[in-house]
Amino acid sequence: MPIESKEFNLEIDKLKNVNEWIEKETLNIEGSDLELKNKIAELKKEARGRYNEELETAEKLYEITHKNLNKFIESKEQPYFSRIDFREYKREQESYYIGKFGLGDSKTGEEIVIDWRAPIADLYYSGTQGEAYYQSPVGVINGELSLKRKFLIKDGLLKDAFDEGINEIILKSGIESGEGNALIDEFLRINLEESVSNKLKDVVATIQKEQNSIIRANKNNAIIVQGSAGSGKTTVALHRLAYLLYKYKNKLSGDEILVIAPNKLFLDYISELLPNLGVDKVKQKTFEDVSAEILNLKGKVYTKDKKLAYILENGNNDELKYVVNSSKLKGSMPFKVMMDRYVKLLEREDLNVEDIKVENYVLFDINEIKRLYAKDLINYPLNKRKTEIKRYFTLKLNEKIVNIIEKIDFSYEYQIARVKKIMEDGPERRRRLIEIYEERDKRKEEIRIKSKEAFDGYFDNWQQVDTRVLYSDFFNNKEVFSEVTSNKIPDSLYDFMLKELNYNLNNGIIDSDDLTPMLYLKFMIDGVPEKYKYQHIVIDEAQDYSLFQLFAIKSMAYKNSFTIVGDLGQGIYYYKGIDEWSKVIENVFEGEADYVPLTQSYRSTVEIIEFANGVLRKQKNALKPALPVLRHGKAPEIIEFTNGKEFSAALDEIVKEVGAIGKKSVAVIGRTYEECKKIKDILKKNSEHNWDLVKDTDKTLKLEKIIIPSYMTKGLEFDCSVIYNCDDVNYGDSELDKKILYVALTRALHLQYVFYSKNLSRLVQDN
Repeated sequence: MPIESKEFNLEIDKLKNVNEWIEKETLNIEGSDLELKNKIAELKKEARGRYNEELETAEKLYEITHKNLNKFIESKEQPYFSRIDFREYKREQESYYIGKFGLGDSKTGEEIVIDWRAPIADLYYSGTQGEAYYQSPVGVINGELSLKRKFLIKDGLLKDAFDEGINEIILKSGIESGEGNALIDEFLRINLEESVSNKLKDVVATIQKEQNSIIRANKNNAIIVQGSAGSGKTTVALHRLAYLLYKYKNKLSGDEILVIAPNKLFLDYISELLPNLGVDKVKQKTFEDVSAEILNLKGKVYTKDKKLAYILENGNNDELKYVVNSSKLKGSMPFKVMMDRYVKLLEREDLNVEDIKVENYVLFDINEIKRLYAKDLINYPLNKRKTEIKRYFTLKLNEKIVNIIEKIDFSYEYQIARVKKIMEDGPERRRRLIEIYEERDKRKEEIRIKSKEAFDGYFDNWQQVDTRVLYSDFFNNKEVFSEVTSNKIPDSLYDFMLKELNYNLNNGIIDSDDLTPMLYLKFMIDGVPEKYKYQHIVIDEAQDYSLFQLFAIKSMAYKNSFTIVGDLGQGIYYYKGIDEWSKVIENVFEGEADYVPLTQSYRSTVEIIEFANGVLRKQKNALKPALPVLRHGKAPEIIEFTNGKEFSAALDEIVKEVGAIGKKSVAVIGRTYEECKKIKDILKKNSEHNWDLVKDTDKTLKLEKIIIPSYMTKGLEFDCSVIYNCDDVNYGDSELDKKILYVALTRALHLQYVFYSKNLSRLVQDN
């Protein structure tokens, strides 16, 4: 039954009152903000660079108030997006308005708008009308949920409102729903039909129940999300961070969280989402960058994207099998075992030690050193053991030196007694005694100095050398390599890896495949540096990581606190990536990880998803195809072309079509970067538009009219995607071709075109 218009008018009045309150509150906060700013300027003048406690306090307070001010300013356009009516057991019913930020009255302390991350807001995302409950810090709160209302607010004005129970528009404002769509979440549909932005946006208003359960999951559990293309897995992972920082605000800060993204372009794409949610200081890096930073490596990184491009473009190259097998081996758990054996060998060599001596005096006995190193401190990394032994011995060093000095004193006491006995008292005896005393004191001082030098020198020489050197020695010492690998690596593969490694070392190149074993070696020898230990780590596109890589990263997180998201259907790094999440759970987390599938896709229309699912079904994995939100559109169109001019003309018409429906983002997707360069030349000559070629070295992303390699589109989305030359040569029957084409076919929100020349790929013929 339609809700009366007076209900909608009440919501208009409510929004007006909230907007007026926000305006007044903003003015008050701006006044306080300015006062604090001026006070800080005065205190800085007075301090003249010296520490000032009052200045430090004022700066911390300013940081809090300024952040609060920014919340109010940003909330002016859309103070909230929903309302729930909830009656707690034995209490009166109350209405709660939920927004991106919690907004409280500075005078009364009353919360006017509830933060989307607050415990009671869970009712909006996961509650159903009738008996309901939510988990609060004081326990479970039971009651009755009678209303879930969603608002479309733009520029501070209420445009539409929807009640979830009956999915009914209470004011349409000219938006007509089609026949047969009674069960569609109209609010979600309208939000999904928006145009693509250059940056990933927050979705706090449209988080779905299954996404909400992931966002609010326990912090100290590793959670692995298998998300279909368009399921919002990246968005969910980042919203989860915002939620964790809210829930644990007194225990967790942004700089204790790390987001590992697949490449720099993707980092740019997600760069605004966390700040838009009021989250700052979270570190967002690629695996290559964070590894090179920890290892203190300088040089040009040969990234996984560059290697994949080489594999795609050199399908018949004889060297290819060695490139693939080398990458596969270095990312495998057996290679981790080999690194463990290598560390054991280094440990064995470390036990070739001697007494710590000064001259002929023993400061610390070899047996004590071995006992501490090989038994008492066995659970520490190698160099950490030595550091701990040194720290322990340092506490005893003065006592040891005193013992030696006592022996020296004793030997000189004998000389002094003898002089006194055989020489008569007089100038000559006194002169001789003074000589002995001076010689004794000089000897004692020498022993003090030499003891500390011998002590420090011993531990300096005992420390392992640079990780890169150790890794090089692992390959270059054939005897060591044979022992550690049990001669299981074919000579031809070993020769290839050795030659490649030495070439890279001599030319300042760092192969990304070498970073994992080097990082693991670093952690086993030196431990994880404290500044690289995180309270929570997010890994995106995790299907492209090797098991060994994930195992190494695990060392950087406290309590296995991870959010890992990926899609096996998009695992284009087939030669080293994950093919089953169960292997990650068993081999990396020893069974201590939660697995959650997200199969609902919110990105594309029904027609686009069904077309892409045809390719997914041809893959060897047993993944459940993505389920589209019921949003219909034009079916993907397959177009044959014979030359570049013909392709360009058709593409220009597509650009017009995209513009006509109020959209602008068009991506031409080539199989490889080399093919994209050819497309760029074709369009430069024939298209009436300018097209940007996306390179793997790019650090910023524009989505309006681009040409992009297939393997770089993962995680991105476009209003319209155009697959260039989907013929049986570009996209054959290999698993890699199936995965790359599936990635390319799942990028479009609204329109999709598949071009081919000569023979259409079998992968799309039956779609």
